[in-house]
Amino acid sequence: MSQITPEVLWAQRSSSTDAEKNHVFLTISVPDVPAKSMKLDIQPTKLTFTGHSDTKKADYHVELEFYAEIDPKESKVHHTARDLEMVLRKKELKDEYWPRLLKNSQKMHFLKTDFDKWVDEDEQDAAPDDDDYMSKMGGMGGMGGDGGFGGIDFSKLGAGAGGAGGMPDLGDMGAMGGMGGDEDEDDEDEDMPELLEDEGKSGGDAAKTEGSSSETGASATTTSKIQEVE
Repeated sequence: MSQITPEVLWAQRSSSTDAEKNHVFLTISVPDVPAKSMKLDIQPTKLTFTGHSDTKKADYHVELEFYAEIDPKESKVHHTARDLEMVLRKKELKDEYWPRLLKNSQKMHFLKTDFDKWVDEDEQDAAPDDDDYMSKMGGMGGMGGDGGFGGIDFSKLGAGAGGAGGMPDLGDMGAMGGMGGDEDEDDEDEDMPELLEDEGKSGGDAAKTEGSSSETGASATTTSKIQEVE
């Protein structure tokens, strides 16, 4: 089976005062690679990715040695059906951009600029915030025991990298709560006719009792009249 070096897109932001605005955007294009079939190893100076796609019948592998250090614990990742997106926190706070992503200055055919996210260094202040994009990214700090990530095996993370692995979606929980409430209301509605039926039966029984009393009274009157005639 062939091994493919996936396309890698990158962009960056820089800041000497705000660590949250001092990072690298990295996207590894690996379509149809499920979380259970990929492994990501992020260290302060390098990244290694390996993944397998059954539909593409291909193995993906790429290694990146960064121009400068990053902080793995403060970095974020989001896995989709098309790619693996990351926001890697630069370790050193600086206003200046990295001159390139990799330590090696040699041009790599698979590495390209992500123009959808790229902003020139002198235009960062005027650029819109990345809050919407960042909100979908899942934190990865604390998963590695060696100061970095170690080897993160996505197959062991349950739901993969995005969000908290294995945690149910809050929207689904809300929907489940709504379903439970409707069922309770239905149960109450179903109980109501029975109560009405019981009341109806009680009313009917009372009517029968009253009818019986009337019949008894009428019989007693008739008997009295017969005795008077005699």
